[in-house]
Parts: sequence; structure tokens; C-alpha cells
Amino acid sequence: MAEQESYPMTADGRDKLKAELEDLKLNQRPKVVERIKVARSYGDLSENSEYESAKDEQSMLESRINTIEHMLQYAEIIDSNDSDKDEVTVGKHVTFKELPDEEPETYQIVGAAEADPMSGKISNDSPIAKGLLGHKLNEEVVIQIPAGNMKVKIIKVE
Repeated sequence: MAEQESYPMTADGRDKLKAELEDLKLNQRPKVVERIKVARSYGDLSENSEYESAKDEQSMLESRINTIEHMLQYAEIIDSNDSDKDEVTVGKHVTFKELPDEEPETYQIVGAAEADPMSGKISNDSPIAKGLLGHKLNEEVVIQIPAGNMKVKIIKVE
């Protein structure tokens, strides 16, 4: 039997997905249904761009709802307090600097469902996170990235 996929995420990430799902179901879905209803009232559906647009939006909305429900059903909540305080794990913030003398960078390692690199949250599936996971404070690590290898020193884990 095939192993069921899981979606590692923090409790905060799970809560944000639940809130998004609630908004989609209670607020967005009724608006789209109303748009479809109004567009239908315009008559001939074969040349009705408002109807097509609303149906496309409904399709994307239902797809997102299904995706979130699936992720929540198979969510694996990661508690970063369950590991050594100096070990890089999902849920922790890690600061490292590229050697020999680059500026420090800080990221929180999160599950793919809640990754947002622009706000400092990188997926546990990203090359940098994969290279850092399991390592400890003050370790020097060689990370394989698409552009080659990057040598970093972990200077803070929290």
C-alpha cells in the first residue's frame, strides 16, 4: 500500500490555512455563486464572457478549497520545542552566514504549505533548508544549491 503524503507545518501555519479555508467557504464561494447567477440572467451563455469568467473563478476557488482541505487532513504539526534547542528543525528560525565573509541571513524553516520567502519563511523542501536541517549551532555546512555549493556557518538557532 502506498504511503500517504504528509504536509509538515507549524501550528501557526495550520491555523492560517484553517482561516483561509473558512474565508473561501463562507465569503468567497457565495460571492462567486452570485456572480454566476447574475451572469446567467444575461441570457445566451455561449457568448457570455461574464459567465465564463465567473465559472473559471469558481473552478480555481474550488480547487484551492480542495487543496487546503487535503493539506489539513494530512497535516503533520511540527513542534520545534521537541528537539535540541541548538538543532535546526522545521519551525525554527536559523541565522547563518555564507563563508568566508557574507552578511548573516535569517530564515524560518516551515512546511511547503506555509513557505513565503519574501517574509523570511523557506520551505523544508528548499535546497538551503535541506542543507541546514539536522545541523547544529556553530556548525559549518556545505549546502548544494542550483548554482553550485555554498559553505555556511550556523550562527543562531531559535
